[in-house]
Amino acid sequence: MTKNYILSEYIEQAMKQAEYDKLEEDYFSGRIPSCKGVIAFGPTLRICQDELRSVLEDWILVGLKLNHSLPVIASIDLNGEPIRESMDAL
Repeated sequence: MTKNYILSEYIEQAMKQAEYDKLEEDYFSGRIPSCKGVIAFGPTLRICQDELRSVLEDWILVGLKLNHSLPVIASIDLNGEPIRESMDAL
């Protein structure tokens, strides 16, 4: 049985959209075009990717906290009202 973790899947799909550029002096930049403001820099591509993932995670959490509209990525929509089950369901 496979478990679905919607936030993890959203992050993975967003990271697949990442675009990277090599800057002068062996530095890299990365961004996710559909997620405005999600950009990162690093001295290696791997460090830039890790930093971009961290920025994306923070961006999502702040967006959810402030009720910002987040882009739908790979048919994953985080904008809906959360479904809350009663404690009796546990």
